[in-house]
Amino acid sequence: MTQQLTEDFADPAFQANPHPVYAHWRRTGPVRQVRLPNDMDAWMVTRYDDGRKALADPRLSKVIPFDAVNATSTNPSISSAIARHMLSSDPPVHTRLRRLVSAVFTARRIEALRPRIEEITDGLLDDMAGREAVDLIDDFAFPLPIQVICELIGVPAADRDKFRTWSNIIVTGALAGDRLPVAVQEMVTYLRALLAERRERGGDDLISGLIDVRDQEDRLTEDELSSMIFLLLIAGHETTVNLIGNGALILLGRRERWERLRDDPALLPTAIEEFLRYESPVETSTFRIATEDLEIGGQRIAAGDAVLVVLLSANRDEDRFPDPDDMRLDRAQNPHLAFGHGIHYCLGAPLARLEAQIAFGKLQARYPDMRLAVPEQELTWRPGVLMRGLHGLPVIPG
Repeated sequence: MTQQLTEDFADPAFQANPHPVYAHWRRTGPVRQVRLPNDMDAWMVTRYDDGRKALADPRLSKVIPFDAVNATSTNPSISSAIARHMLSSDPPVHTRLRRLVSAVFTARRIEALRPRIEEITDGLLDDMAGREAVDLIDDFAFPLPIQVICELIGVPAADRDKFRTWSNIIVTGALAGDRLPVAVQEMVTYLRALLAERRERGGDDLISGLIDVRDQEDRLTEDELSSMIFLLLIAGHETTVNLIGNGALILLGRRERWERLRDDPALLPTAIEEFLRYESPVETSTFRIATEDLEIGGQRIAAGDAVLVVLLSANRDEDRFPDPDDMRLDRAQNPHLAFGHGIHYCLGAPLARLEAQIAFGKLQARYPDMRLAVPEQELTWRPGVLMRGLHGLPVIPG
């Protein structure tokens, strides 16, 4: 992998296995400045302790500068409609937004989804029956979370494929080229129309709840509403798609892992956490901007510099996890950073965990002899530095 010790994030070889590169960086330059695919320079933090501190450091702002948003859309109205959410704000704005959204995105609402998630999962597994081969991403890992989040939010079933197309482009970022601003424009136009329609007729979905939620006289503005739905739709399924896909590959790539979890379903909760650590579905945090000169891991960061925490690397840090490259289904102590840390810890983490536990439990019970349909080295990974997931995962159900 020595030929990959450059910042060529678009190289398929790097995407297929970035772990040796990150391990080298942790040893030789754990906080280093690199050029990202969008031509921005950013400091990449690769060690666990440094990353955990950075994720909670109030001197690292989440407010997105215009130059960064400009890569997504040059239209200020469009940029405003996707950038006013919790992941792009600091206290007190973040505190206010999280309070309002948390009022409707509750643990009770998520747990109430369990029967519906099980029903959707059973239906997708039924559709695999009798087929010689299926793509576990297209036929299972994607449709499960996108159907769940769309039903939860209130997006019509007929429009779900649009969101997959838009989301794939948006999370690819600058590597998507001219498709990026088009996708953002189309998604914002759609969300604005959906909000207008829901204001008129109401409903019992999350969109209606966000429209109606109040804290005394405080409520979400129109741009905050569209930004929040934008965030929930993308974050609400992208992480779970990759969690299911990456976890399935981890199991199917080593037959003994698949069989051990299949034969001992009680391991499922710890296995899910190990999937999250070992092949984190989110490769890097969204970026932060230093509001003053500071140090991370002994490296001076100047005010105005961008910082990314490499979650995929932090979760393989030798100083935090014993034998980090060993995938242990029963790893008991597993304080991974897959869902972040601090005030921006993922609001949807309980939903992702619930979906993954149902998905793997039912998948292995229904198709206990499932195996890969192609050699693992033929699989390809999605481009970009934000998400860590497969293009496809052909399997033989058995």
